[in-house]
Amino acid sequence: MAKKQRRWVYSPPKQTKPKVPESTKEEVEKRAKELVEHKLKPEYIKPPPQDNRFNYIVDLYTKWYRNSFYFCSKYHSPGPNAISPFFESKFARMEYVGDNKFNLSYMRYTGQWLELYEGLSLEECLTAIENEPHFIP
Repeated sequence: MAKKQRRWVYSPPKQTKPKVPESTKEEVEKRAKELVEHKLKPEYIKPPPQDNRFNYIVDLYTKWYRNSFYFCSKYHSPGPNAISPFFESKFARMEYVGDNKFNLSYMRYTGQWLELYEGLSLEECLTAIENEPHFIP
């Protein structure tokens, strides 16, 4: 008869993510809204295409979810085979890591987030989202 062996396994404590201060949330929302309204919307929201088979962007917006701030786009699907008339897609994520720093990620075509930068300030994140090709909605 075989004896059951018991082993000790190291179990490190779970790392808790820092809570986002309200003042930081307000500042991020304000600055991101300015970026969306004055730069991203004029550049990426165009009139509907003549061909109804293609999706097109109808709105760009931002939102908080837990300790991450997302840049989102809303698409219209006018085609006859569309599952629904509208759908949403997130294209950039700023994850709060503490001390007014963020990790910046973009959504790959595979549906997975790819983190490009760690520990950026709000200004650096917004500049990257505005200028880099990874963050096109």
